[in-house]
Amino acid sequence: MGFWNNFQEKHPKAAQWVREGGLFLIFSYVVTAIKALLLIFLPGMYRGMVGDAVWMWPGVQVSLFGVDFSLAIIGNDLTSGGLAFTLANLTAIFFGECINFPLQRNVTFRSHGPIPPQIGAHFAATVVVFLVMNLFTCVWNPVTVALIANEALRSTVQSIVTTVVTGGVAMVIIFAVDKTIFAPGWGEKKN
Repeated sequence: MGFWNNFQEKHPKAAQWVREGGLFLIFSYVVTAIKALLLIFLPGMYRGMVGDAVWMWPGVQVSLFGVDFSLAIIGNDLTSGGLAFTLANLTAIFFGECINFPLQRNVTFRSHGPIPPQIGAHFAATVVVFLVMNLFTCVWNPVTVALIANEALRSTVQSIVTTVVTGGVAMVIIFAVDKTIFAPGWGEKKN
């Protein structure tokens, strides 16, 4: 700890970034692993509830690597899991952020700011992450359907890659948002 204490004394801002960035990454990876586990079984559970339904917007037809698919910001076509896969992603993201938000707020950034505006900003960032992730899955999933014939292997690969990419996008967006909203004085009423 002598090295760390010396580093903190000489470079307090850099030490804060290292501490916050390290904790942010650790918590984000744990939450990403939880999301990956959820995405292994949630699509099947939702498929049992909603069947094979399509729910997507805007559904623009595109071709990539000889694979035709519908590009959407919200939802997935049936080859990408349809409504069941969309609901699974929403559930995994929501559940993950219910764990991630308090950890980042209370442990990583040690924030004592007003919770409602912090939740609102964090929620807005999470929606952006979902939209970016969904756009990615609309491209990625049909390509995997064309490349991997085994359904169980394909589903596992889709879930892992989707979670890792979503986790990467989320880490960049959410870290920038959290660094801002958990800063001292953010969201507090000005006198």
